[in-house]
Amino acid sequence: KASQLGKIAGCQVLEGTIHRNHKIRLVRDGETIWKGSIASIKREANDVREVNAGVECGILLEGQNAIEVGDHIQAYEIVYKAQEL
Repeated sequence: KASQLGKIAGCQVLEGTIHRNHKIRLVRDGETIWKGSIASIKREANDVREVNAGVECGILLEGQNAIEVGDHIQAYEIVYKAQEL
């Protein structure tokens, strides 16, 4: 817990890559309890843009402090494609 920022989730990336601009789903007991954005990602006290699989990091979620041990953070990216005729 950081007094000025709120709760920072200590995480390990299991698969893929998490980028700072990804959207986040906070999942507890198989149920999505929050959706939002990443405020910051830190690796060894340094601010980073992305974290790869197998690496530990700290993630601060924008506007969310109800993180508990055992919660899962799922990162996803929204991609818009131009419509073709």
